[in-house]
Amino acid sequence: MNTKRVLVAGATGYLGQYLVKELIKRNHQVRVLIRKESQKQLFVGISDFFVGEITQAETLIGICDNIDWVFTSIGITRQVDGLTYMDVDYQGNLNLLNEAEKSKVSSFLYVSAIGGDKFRHLKIFEAKEKFVDVLKSSDLNYTIMRPNGFFSDMKDFLEMAKKGTVYLFGHGNFKLNPISGSDLAEVCVDQISSEDKEVIVGGPDILSQNELAELALKAWNKKIKIIHLPDWIRKFIIWIMRKFTSSKTYGPIEFFMTLIAFDNIAPKYGTKRLEDFFDSEAKNINK
Repeated sequence: MNTKRVLVAGATGYLGQYLVKELIKRNHQVRVLIRKESQKQLFVGISDFFVGEITQAETLIGICDNIDWVFTSIGITRQVDGLTYMDVDYQGNLNLLNEAEKSKVSSFLYVSAIGGDKFRHLKIFEAKEKFVDVLKSSDLNYTIMRPNGFFSDMKDFLEMAKKGTVYLFGHGNFKLNPISGSDLAEVCVDQISSEDKEVIVGGPDILSQNELAELALKAWNKKIKIIHLPDWIRKFIIWIMRKFTSSKTYGPIEFFMTLIAFDNIAPKYGTKRLEDFFDSEAKNINK
């Protein structure tokens, strides 16, 4: 593979850090977008930094000059600084896309999530998929990544299991196959030489929510104790949150509570196991 000049936006996030490492491993030239100079210390082997604010277009001028490929995982799960999903997931990425078009980059990769195109009514997906629409209508070659949840997203189960009991809504038989950040980074970098427009990807293990709960409990050496709550409680929580809180509060809860009520199974990729991730996290916390 020829060496590419790659811009990574979202490099300080869970996936972004793995992506930077994978690009360096494959000898690509990497430019990293950071918000402040102090973030340079987060990276090893990077000398090309661009300091800018994704939501302020005037700070991004020239960010894509001499860049072949743009990767962005920019997005917010829990809103901070008064910014909304539309401010960051949509407008922030649109600001970056505009710069990419000006600089005539050869390809643009954006990370949304599995189900985003089917659940556009969810606040988190509304902004992401609005940007996807614009990206698809642009003149750039593009790839939309739709991962089936990250290992880091599963930490909520691990935290719950630490107390000895995992609570699930319904029967707990819906399945998913989350993927590790390092495995997903490999898939993303593979797209540099691919013609794929949309890539749905998950990890190697397809697990029911019951099995996932068991792995979390075992990581703490707890007895298997899973309590199944009636599914109407899940629906009521979504309703009450939408009714009485702002999107800043209910967005991530609505997202999680909606997607756990379906199977979310993606094509399998990678070698990292969720069981090993849980065990490692539990050991680190116990140190």
